[in-house]
Amino acid sequence: MIPVPAGVRVWLAVGHTDMRRGMNGLALQVQEALGRDPHAGDLYVFRGKRGDLLKIVWHDGLGMSLYAKRLERGRFLWPAPANGAVAISFSQLAYMLDGIDWRNPQHTYRPQVAG
Repeated sequence: MIPVPAGVRVWLAVGHTDMRRGMNGLALQVQEALGRDPHAGDLYVFRGKRGDLLKIVWHDGLGMSLYAKRLERGRFLWPAPANGAVAISFSQLAYMLDGIDWRNPQHTYRPQVAG
């Protein structure tokens, strides 16, 4: 998992993004399309058209980082296409990166209470 300090916001760039873009192109998209500062310390998450690839851009105060994750099977769940960004929690991002429905995670295991 990405070592992110507490209080960092996570933004999903809704719609799909050209995944040929690198960190500079994605940072420019954050600035121009989302109207946000890519150097402010927030995480910006982008999804490709097929839905199986995510890229995350993050400036930690020292430099810009680019993270990518591709699912072998399935697609990342994503908000309906629109303009702008959707804020989610870091916990929801962790669910998303694991391929779990981050909008409504279901607990499938409940430990038995000894008694």
